[in-house]
Amino acid sequence: MLKPFKYLVAVVGVSLAALTAQGAQATEYKEHVMGAEDAPVTIVEYASFTCPHCARFANDVFPGIKKDLIDTGKVKWIYRDYPLDGVAVRASAVAQCSGDDRYFGVLELLFKSQLTWARSQDPIEGIKQVARFAGMDGDAVDKCLADEELINGIVGSRLEAEQKYNVNATPTFLIDGKTYSGEKDVKFFADKVDDLTN
Repeated sequence: MLKPFKYLVAVVGVSLAALTAQGAQATEYKEHVMGAEDAPVTIVEYASFTCPHCARFANDVFPGIKKDLIDTGKVKWIYRDYPLDGVAVRASAVAQCSGDDRYFGVLELLFKSQLTWARSQDPIEGIKQVARFAGMDGDAVDKCLADEELINGIVGSRLEAEQKYNVNATPTFLIDGKTYSGEKDVKFFADKVDDLTN
């Protein structure tokens, strides 16, 4: 069941007033983009690292999308965080701190190993192990997890999604200004791209 935004704010310990005052995103937080800047179609994905549907999509469907639509120059893919809980916020922070060159690799590692770390007795330690496997320094990871501005930005990404695009589940996709919730297959995206480009 999706936790309400106020619950997430309470668990993570960020201030809703601070988020409202600074806008939806803090300066440290950034969305990540894959594909050609001038691709004819832009698709935005909202996902949570603790969402099993998101992991299944990332592991089973996204490789086909990357091969058929992103690598061929048809689609620019934008990944935005929509954390469902405090653990997802921490996983997002670690991915953000991995750097632009490693971001999508860390994202892939987190989703591939989700069943291991997300269900462990200490999921934060599990996230740290994934980060170390990705070559991130332990002290840097600890600093990242304590970065309030970054945490506010990640939670703000969810707030913006709810307020601007009526996102209320993960994964959710924005295609040509329309919102589509739930898992989709490669054909769904290929058909949408064909409709928009023909």
